[in-house]
Amino acid sequence: MSALEDDPFAQFEDVCFAARRLRIHPESVKRLIRAGQLPARKFANKWFVRRDILEQFAGRYLPRPGNRRKLL
Repeated sequence: MSALEDDPFAQFEDVCFAARRLRIHPESVKRLIRAGQLPARKFANKWFVRRDILEQFAGRYLPRPGNRRKLL
């Protein structure tokens, strides 16, 4: 067995990786997790998403741009 097969976190990615993959802000990823739209697990106060679930989610997720702030 290799070291990667022994690592239980080898199949998981953190919020920052998920944000880059989905092309959204990391806080938006956390919002999706809290809303139950993106399954994830929390370990040591950090969220982790399984890589295969992230790829499935990315295939059907369309980020919507938020409202732009208007200057007075």
